[in-house]
Amino acid sequence: MHEGLLWFDNTPNRELDEKIKQAAQRYQTRLNQKPTVCYVNVDEFSPEVTAVNGIAIKPARYIRRHHFWLGVEREILAASAG
Repeated sequence: MHEGLLWFDNTPNRELDEKIKQAAQRYQTRLNQKPTVCYVNVDEFSPEVTAVNGIAIKPARYIRRHHFWLGVEREILAASAG
């Protein structure tokens, strides 16, 4: 990712997809574009939820629990520029 937004949400009883939707809404407000990917902690990743509103969900060991790193994948940026 070229730039991103790190979002923290440890709200109990809020589903993962709702947390990601809120984070994506904030990302779009701040950066004036829709994120294409959200990295989550491997322990919070669910293979049943691989996308939320067109945002790919990917597990990453370097993301702390309850954190969500949203942004635009570089490959997508390169493809759209050409």
